[in-house]
Amino acid sequence: MPKFTPALCLALIVAASTASAAEGGATRADAEAMVKKGVSYIKSAGDAKAYGEITAKAPQFILHDLYLVVYKLDGTVVAHGANPKMVGKNLIELKDIDGKAFVKERVDLAKSKGTFWQEYKFTNPENKKIEPKAMYCEKLADTVVCGGIYL
Repeated sequence: MPKFTPALCLALIVAASTASAAEGGATRADAEAMVKKGVSYIKSAGDAKAYGEITAKAPQFILHDLYLVVYKLDGTVVAHGANPKMVGKNLIELKDIDGKAFVKERVDLAKSKGTFWQEYKFTNPENKKIEPKAMYCEKLADTVVCGGIYL
């Protein structure tokens, strides 16, 4: 029986990750792929067209609870895949429920690291509950393109 234990463990891991995706939650790999797709599209289509499509919730930029957000490095939102009312607003002082200035931290990380994961708490647009969130971001010129998952 012991020689079947690794196979059983692998099967349980695969089943657990499939269950999470089936429940509607995006994964870290999904977030990284979506951000890379967004960065590539912004480069090829241009800022105005890409930001418009991201904000209009184009199907290529939405996956379950995953959407893209693009900030200028001063904290101003230029595209938002969940809330178009945020476009044009400077959110540099926005804090989560624990008092973490996550937008300021995000733009600081973009300036210093370029590519990173960040954790904070935010309202899940699907269930309207405040939940832990991990955001994957990549710096692109004078912006930072991000996509996050709820943990």
